[in-house]
Order: sequence, then structure tokens, then C-alpha cells
Amino acid sequence: MNPPIGQQELVRSCLRGDRAAQASLYESYSQAMFNICLRMMGNREEAEDALQNAFVDIFRKLDSFRAEATLGAWIKRIVVNHCINILKKRKLDTVDLMDHHGRVPVSYEPAEDVSDEVRRIKRAMRKLPDGYRVIFSLYALEGYDHKEIAEIMQISEGGSKSQYSRAKQKLKSLLGDG
Repeated sequence: MNPPIGQQELVRSCLRGDRAAQASLYESYSQAMFNICLRMMGNREEAEDALQNAFVDIFRKLDSFRAEATLGAWIKRIVVNHCINILKKRKLDTVDLMDHHGRVPVSYEPAEDVSDEVRRIKRAMRKLPDGYRVIFSLYALEGYDHKEIAEIMQISEGGSKSQYSRAKQKLKSLLGDG
């Protein structure tokens, strides 16, 4: 699959050292990638640092972009991997799966003021342990499946599913619905 001609030319211009093209690439993807970093890292300062460092890697590795996926998907993969590597260095706080039993179904009732509910959920997500937050974000918000998450996180697929289930339970508890 080839990226659109505009993407191909943008990559070529960046590789030639064209500062305007580099700025354009950054402007095109930085906000969406910052949102991913924020969800994964849990706070603004770490998200900003992760984003900047990820873009340094993106520009360093741009010559390895082979258009096997879209440029956006390639950039997203680097950003996600960069966040995960930072979190691994902090020793992800994962939970021993044998310590917990049972499932709590997650139900949702629309809030009267959706923006207040979104803020409430975001605050609760920031309180999740890193491992829960990362897996929840990758699965529920970024659209990765458990097999992909297992490969990225170097855990079993069952471990990803279990951590996601635990994250939902913890999130429900933090939101006072449990």
C-alpha cells in the first residue's frame, strides 16, 4: 500500500532537510500524537517530553519508512513504542493475575453533561496504574487488538485481556460506579 503522493513528497522533502516540510509533518501529526502520549503517560509534562523525543526518533528513522502502512500509522507506532519504552523503564506497575478473581461488568449510562463526564473519566484514567492505563488506552482508545498489545508489551495475549479487564474494573471503581 503506497501513501498518497503528498505523503511521499513530504517524506522525500523531509529527508532532503527541508525545514518547512519537517515543520509541516510535525504540525500534521503532533496534536493527535500528543493525545496518545497524554493518555499513555498520564500527565502533561511527561506526554510533552515523550512527544518531543518520539519526533526526534521519527525524523532520525524517516529514511526507514517503507510505505507498508500510511505515514500516520508508522508515526503512531513509533510514538506508542516510545511511550511504552519510557513506562518500561519506570517498571510498569502490572498486577499479578493470580491475585484477582471474578469480573465486574461495566455498564454505561450517558451523563447529563458529556464534557463533565469526559473530564471525570480522564481524571480517573490518570489515577490508573501505568500498566492498566497503557493497555486500556491501546485497546479502548487507540484500536489495537490484544494480540498487537501483547507483541508491543511483550506479554501474553491473555495477560493483555486480563489487564484490560482489571483496568475497566479499577476505572469503574475510581468513577464511583463499583
